[in-house]
Amino acid sequence: MNEEQELPQGWKTAKLDEVMLPVRGIAFPKEVKAHAPAEGYLACLRTTNVQKEVEWGDLWFIPRQYAKREDQIVQPLDILISTANSYELVGKVAQVHAIPYESTLGAFISLLRVKAPFDAKFFYHYLSASSTQEAIRGFASTTTNISNVSTGKLATLDVVVPPLPEQRRIVAKLEELFSRLDAGVAAVRRTQALLKRYRQSVLHAAVTGELTRAWREAHPAPTETGAALLTRLRAERRAQWEAAQSAKRGGQLPLNDAWKKKYEEPAAPDTSELPELPAGWAWASVGQLVSVGTGATPLKSNPLYHSEGTVPWVTSGALNNLFIRETQQFITELAVEETNAKVFPAGTLLVAMYGEGKTRGKVSELTFPAATNQACAALIFDDAAMDAKEMVKLFFEKNYDDLRRLSSGGVQPNLNLSLIKATAVPLPPLAEQAEIVAEVERRLTVLDVLSQTLTAELKRAERLRQSLLHRAFTGRLVPQDATDEPAAALLARLREGAAGAAPAKGKAGRGRQPKAIAQQATLGF
Repeated sequence: MNEEQELPQGWKTAKLDEVMLPVRGIAFPKEVKAHAPAEGYLACLRTTNVQKEVEWGDLWFIPRQYAKREDQIVQPLDILISTANSYELVGKVAQVHAIPYESTLGAFISLLRVKAPFDAKFFYHYLSASSTQEAIRGFASTTTNISNVSTGKLATLDVVVPPLPEQRRIVAKLEELFSRLDAGVAAVRRTQALLKRYRQSVLHAAVTGELTRAWREAHPAPTETGAALLTRLRAERRAQWEAAQSAKRGGQLPLNDAWKKKYEEPAAPDTSELPELPAGWAWASVGQLVSVGTGATPLKSNPLYHSEGTVPWVTSGALNNLFIRETQQFITELAVEETNAKVFPAGTLLVAMYGEGKTRGKVSELTFPAATNQACAALIFDDAAMDAKEMVKLFFEKNYDDLRRLSSGGVQPNLNLSLIKATAVPLPPLAEQAEIVAEVERRLTVLDVLSQTLTAELKRAERLRQSLLHRAFTGRLVPQDATDEPAAALLARLREGAAGAAPAKGKAGRGRQPKAIAQQATLGF
């Protein structure tokens, strides 16, 4: 609301730095950070800690010396704002309440300290409104995948200032309404958690045989057990390899069979610590069942690999759904010919070996032929193994957390092809596999409908929240009071006070803060 005539009576537009002090976070070398509190250290809040509330888990701690100024120490009611992040997350805010550790903030966030006598909670709600968030993102400059808003630009943001008593009435009304809304949201999230646990229990029962216990008792023993199925699949894989070798040589093979010894039999799983399976089931390694490969990222700077590409190219970020039905990225046929990129057939299962956040360990199925980057392990099922695909997919879905714990590495733990190939999966007889898949689908279809309903309720709650904020900041949530001191008078009085208190500009006063900031800029992380 930038037009003065649109403001309710007694309201005024001001620049953000008239009502708040913006303080940019600090930079520091990676090697000084610690993951536990210690004497002489401050907790360092980062973008991951800026949620709807400040989250005090997953903290870094840094030596106090890197906080050069006292205003960089977090205080109650400070508003934390993400100022360097992916574009859609720039402007995300949280307000500080309880402070378990003396804290500062990292270089990718800033704090906004509301000046007295303005209401800090009012301006937190104002900054949470989607219209304000859009305005903040409008200041962002973007390089690669990171958008950045400087505190200088943030200081020029137009904010609305109601009379002080009205600020307090708005906050009281919002908190009353939001408390009820938040209670409903919390109930939905509890239900979501219950559904998630139920989903895991269904998947657990599926891959341990508990789901089909009654089915096994009601049906005769299969003619082909899981162990016999595995033996057949291994024999067919060997036969396919031998046929491929013959084709390479135009059918002219040595008279003796020594060449067959070059075939590398996939390693069987170590079953010494694995649980006992139901009768007729067997353990198999992924490598015994399927071919496992990975892709590549063709050189981005080479336009011949990307410009007008027609080959779908999938990255690990696309693996958050159980099926990959589309991609926005493509590479050229030349990229496939000249790099390690490979086109995998539809029906291939992809497992994310590394990726940000919750991506690592996710499994998804290609619904069309596509190449992938090197962050995806591709499980390629030949005709013989295709019947076991759904069982393998269920196992990876159920063991998502276990697979993540197998990751190796430091800052960003990774899976690798060897770990994927060695993963042991249960192999029931084919008839029981079909029963398991059908029963899981029946139960999870109902679950998915419920989940979609709950997701829609959360979206509706967020729309209601934004509607209430819009009403609040257009003067339609609480009544105006003609006896309130107009915001213009309050702002004018504060400006006069600030002008009278301003220190004389001298050589000693100039440069101290910029020098500290310049020092911090050399310590980027």
